[in-house]
Amino acid sequence: MMKTKNAGIALDVKAIGDDGVIEGYASVWDVVDSYNEAVVKGAFKASIAAARRDKRSIKMMREHERAKLIGVWDELDEDDTGLRVKGRILKDVSVEAAETYGLIRAGALDELSIGYREVETKKDPARPGVLLLKQLNLREVSVVTFGALSVAARIDSVKSILNGGDLPTVRQFEEHLRDAGFSKSLAAAIAAKATPHLRGEPEAKADDALDFLKALRG
Repeated sequence: MMKTKNAGIALDVKAIGDDGVIEGYASVWDVVDSYNEAVVKGAFKASIAAARRDKRSIKMMREHERAKLIGVWDELDEDDTGLRVKGRILKDVSVEAAETYGLIRAGALDELSIGYREVETKKDPARPGVLLLKQLNLREVSVVTFGALSVAARIDSVKSILNGGDLPTVRQFEEHLRDAGFSKSLAAAIAAKATPHLRGEPEAKADDALDFLKALRG
């Protein structure tokens, strides 16, 4: 059965130009997501090698929809952080590709997600209830609207910032959120919700931003 998983790390779209080149992390190592799963370093090695050997491409899709092929992935490499990918959106090929290109340039789309099949998994002996994904058959990498990095981890990162010593400015808070792996749009939304607290306004509650983040789980 095909499964999907979001990296939750923003695409590097600063340099996207007419060539439609994008790059970023499609998956990050050892991050427990909302499904209580964590991808282990090396999980994609065999799958990527097999695709290269068989001259088969890892598909670039929009929102994991097979009918929405939007480009090609030219580079897929594992590093110490995760699975780093680089590819080209073929904006002249389809309406979906052109739309995706425009939305990425505008900052409205900025996350990646993998489509895969499990090959080898193992229960994490150090973290009860966590499943380690040791080997995955990578089928596609999609540009997606919403990421699914561990909500608990994200809430903890917001809490540590809001309940720390000196409160950051709204701009600094948004930058902290981006550094923690939030997409540009989500970081801006959370920062806006926390603005009264950051400005020290009466009746402002730090928990408002946390409640807002939890509500985004849907």
